[in-house]
Amino acid sequence: MSRLIVVSNRVAVPKAGQIMAGGLAVAVNSLFEDRPGLWLGWSGDIAQTAGGFRFEERGNTQFGLLDLTQQDIDQYYNGFSNRVLWPFLHYRADLAEFDRPEMEGYLRVNRHFAENISALLEPDDVLWVHDYHLIPLAKYLRARGHKNRIGFFLHIPLPPVDVLSALPDHREIIGALAQYDLVGFQTASDRNNFAGYLQSMDATMSEDGESFEIGGRCVRIGAFPISIETETFKRYAQQAATSRLIGEMRKSMDNQSLLIGVERLDYTKGLLERIDAFDYFLAANPEWHGRSTYLQITPKSRSSVPEYQDMDHQLSRRIGEINGRFGGVAWTPLRYVNRSYTRPSLAGLYRLARVGLVTPLRDGMNLVAKEFVAAQDPADPGVLVLSRFAGASAELGEGALLVNPFDRDAMATAIAQALEMPLAERQARLAAMLPIVEANDIYHWADLFLTELSKPLADTRSFRRQSTIDSFRRIALRRPAPLSRDNPVNQGS
Repeated sequence: MSRLIVVSNRVAVPKAGQIMAGGLAVAVNSLFEDRPGLWLGWSGDIAQTAGGFRFEERGNTQFGLLDLTQQDIDQYYNGFSNRVLWPFLHYRADLAEFDRPEMEGYLRVNRHFAENISALLEPDDVLWVHDYHLIPLAKYLRARGHKNRIGFFLHIPLPPVDVLSALPDHREIIGALAQYDLVGFQTASDRNNFAGYLQSMDATMSEDGESFEIGGRCVRIGAFPISIETETFKRYAQQAATSRLIGEMRKSMDNQSLLIGVERLDYTKGLLERIDAFDYFLAANPEWHGRSTYLQITPKSRSSVPEYQDMDHQLSRRIGEINGRFGGVAWTPLRYVNRSYTRPSLAGLYRLARVGLVTPLRDGMNLVAKEFVAAQDPADPGVLVLSRFAGASAELGEGALLVNPFDRDAMATAIAQALEMPLAERQARLAAMLPIVEANDIYHWADLFLTELSKPLADTRSFRRQSTIDSFRRIALRRPAPLSRDNPVNQGS
């Protein structure tokens, strides 16, 4: 059996007895139960000189850890990945700080990854590369003569061609995705944006619109919405109901309705906009004073970056203003916590909440939305208030209250609607979302992508070049079909 090699920017080797962080870690571990393989990535450590992989084993998973130098981290990770690609791919080109030496560092580290992976590769190995940090990796492996099947999955959004083309040297970066055999995205919209980008580079498209020939290579594209380990998370939520943390939280609320938001500190998450909407909700709905409390859990990230420090200060100041204006000695409207909680603890808090606020300005998927759904008690569920600009809205839109995070008044109205929603409607909304999250869990996502990656490439003789207007029209008409147990995932067809 061929080996599977998973490559990601960061690999965190779990400690003995530690609960996996979820998401990709759970999926990769499940994949290696039935086949040999490796998980390769940066160790998180800083070295004086860049070296090769060192290996550790945990259960059925073998981890390959690569140390990076401080210059690598400054240029590749903190620099080009997070100050250029992150804002660009989240539709915020205005926030990008392009620096050519940092781009060169990004490419250098990708070449370093390729050099060390090349030494490990066997001809029938299958590679699965993850996220924006490693976009050019396949290009450098192909340059070394490797013809292995290589897939790529982008965990964050992909904007349309007019945004991508504003990225300096975009053909060297975004264009490098054409070196993969399969490129996966979170939503059909992201998939279609990349199809449009390929068309702008004069690629020829297959009749079904799923494959493109460019530069003598065929690349297939698709939408593969990532998910969670649903049954495990449901069990966490049920068990946490009797935990000490949830008991203390329930007691401190004194029969108030709980609203909850959970995300790391980042400008893409819409935190300041959400806090403003909650402020407006309190001003417009005095009957909810003393009857509701909003818990915002926001572990700090990239705390050494000035932009994130400034955002933290703004957020703390706004929350202080709201609590000072509306709160009293017996009631604090908004609780702001800057620490991480275990996934079982979060599951219990989600289950306790009447309202889940997931309102990013732009997000590839947002697994908090799916975790909130999985954690709910079907007999007395909470309501999900979800940004239409989160990838999860494509799957959960029928059951969630969809909002525009830039519309403060509409968000405040949605908060009031969620708090006042009758039980029957809450149950019906959960019933529309939960089967989707159950049918399309993290294991299904991983199996689906690898199954698609194993398919033979299309015969490019059937491809044809179209006018730009005609090709964009065809791409725009490709809309996601509703997700269900019979149609578990939209493939962009």
